Amino acid sequence: MKKAYITLHELGYAHSVESWQGEILVGGVYGISLGRCFFGESMFSFASNASKAALITLNNKLRDRSFGLIDCQIRSPHLASLGARDVPRKEFITLLERLLGQETIRGSWAFFAQA
Repeated sequence: MKKAYITLHELGYAHSVESWQGEILVGGVYGISLGRCFFGESMFSFASNASKAALITLNNKLRDRSFGLIDCQIRSPHLASLGARDVPRKEFITLLERLLGQETIRGSWAFFAQA
């Protein structure tokens, strides 16, 4: 899995948003971007609310760039507290058809931090 994500990152599809306290990585979220969808793979946190801060940052930056979906795979109480909701299959397929048809922003997302 690690090798696959490294390859996807090198190809410009896998991205992460990280939370840092000084020089220490304390949380983050990572996943795959296709079209205007972000498919979240995992979140991690070594400090209180660190993964939440990363997810909120990701959400705001994706919204600014007309992304219409962050797929979190499974709704948990933690994700529901941040606004995650179940999407009926028909609505999900419609979203995918519309959003995957748009250009994928590949490569470094360093510009996201500047916006």
